[in-house]
Amino acid sequence: MRIAFLSDIHANREAFEACLAATRDVDRIVILGDIVGYGADPGWCTDKAREIEASGGVVIRGNHDQAAVAGGADMNPTARIAIEWTRAMLSAEQKAYLATLPLSVTDEDRLYVHAEGSDPARWMYVTDVEDAGAHFSGTSARISFCGHIHLPSLYCLPQIGKVTKFVPNSDTPIPLLSQRRWLAVMGAVGQPRDGNPAAAYAVLDTVRREIRYRRAPYDVEKAQEKIRAAGLPESLASRLARGH
Repeated sequence: MRIAFLSDIHANREAFEACLAATRDVDRIVILGDIVGYGADPGWCTDKAREIEASGGVVIRGNHDQAAVAGGADMNPTARIAIEWTRAMLSAEQKAYLATLPLSVTDEDRLYVHAEGSDPARWMYVTDVEDAGAHFSGTSARISFCGHIHLPSLYCLPQIGKVTKFVPNSDTPIPLLSQRRWLAVMGAVGQPRDGNPAAAYAVLDTVRREIRYRRAPYDVEKAQEKIRAAGLPESLASRLARGH
């Protein structure tokens, strides 16, 4: 089975569509949260995520999805402006869908979660080996997949030894050796922060036991125009071209 992992779509329809076009040949799509927030197409992205789930995919709740339902009082000012606008744009049915999404899903030996997996509701970022170590200590899955930080990375825990971190190269197959545990952190579809503006996703081959981190170029200018037309903060538009 080939599984595509998309995270942090952030209401960026153009980036989302580019990733979906690039993953037409996969067997399943897993969305690791933050469907909405920041971008100008929260309703469309929510409906598309729901379609994917109805077709056999998996969709996880992110902190922006939760804030779109409950409010974002603890967010920074820019994120809070965007989430309040998002709340006004979503229908009651779309909000109800986001509210019912799970914080994590276990699928065979795999764990799907938005943030660090030992306590998903805390929305902790995985920024280094210490954060990854907390995840490994608090979970039992052999391979875990998360997003949240918008920076692609891969952590490995051998049977004996310390957690190590890799920054993956795009489209290079990485073998996930069975005698080790893994935490694959996705980059963002809708708001990359690693200096590359192309939408980020990854594909897992469960037969070959390997993962490929990939990028999908998209119409950044169109996404920017929509953000500006919606009256959202300029920084949310300008950062898309920088990938940061």
